[in-house]
Amino acid sequence: MFSLRSAALGFCLVPALSPLALIQPAQAGGGDRCGGTVYQLQVSQSGTTAFDRFRFNLGLDAEAATKAEAMAQMSARLEQLRKALTPLVSGRMTIPAPRTYAIGGGSAGPRRQRASTSVSGEVSKANYDALIKAAGTLPGVSLRGFTSLAASGSAETVQAQLMRQALADGKRQAQATADALGLRRVQLLRINQRGGYGPRPMPYNRALSASFNPEEAPAPHNSVSLALDYCLS
Repeated sequence: MFSLRSAALGFCLVPALSPLALIQPAQAGGGDRCGGTVYQLQVSQSGTTAFDRFRFNLGLDAEAATKAEAMAQMSARLEQLRKALTPLVSGRMTIPAPRTYAIGGGSAGPRRQRASTSVSGEVSKANYDALIKAAGTLPGVSLRGFTSLAASGSAETVQAQLMRQALADGKRQAQATADALGLRRVQLLRINQRGGYGPRPMPYNRALSASFNPEEAPAPHNSVSLALDYCLS
């Protein structure tokens, strides 16, 4: 399903080598013995994961003279929104209980009641435009944001690729250092994964009425950070 070419995988790699690599004499004893020089460095890799769906978050508001009227209007608008979104959404939608609060009064005009809630769920990349257009035609609806979600299996593929790339970068750096010191043997003693994550969803905010190409959304982000010890001899 995936090739090793970044274009086919849908991710890019961003390497980083620690500028504070440490060369120190080997210490006697311990589980990792080195007959030469211990070389320590930290390498990092980051990349983006292919995505095929979004988690969306819509705001829904209603306003009237009384709390009861605002809640009645909210109920009607919520039913409209459900009908519009149900054919497009993957799985269930999450809709918290509406809350009401007073607005206006004094110089801001007559005091009124506003009801507010949100509607969130997942939509495929193919249905995103249709969902935004459907929601955009309804009163009281606003787009609070959306988050791109990693495609099934792609996160594991990218994370494994980042790990391999980080190890390869570390070995190249250790080999270059050994060559500079006139040493021939490079042996990996220890790997310590000090950081990294994957995939981290990337939120993105945009006005509901704005034109948007789902392919332009920020992709979920992965990273790997390794502390490596080599024996150079």
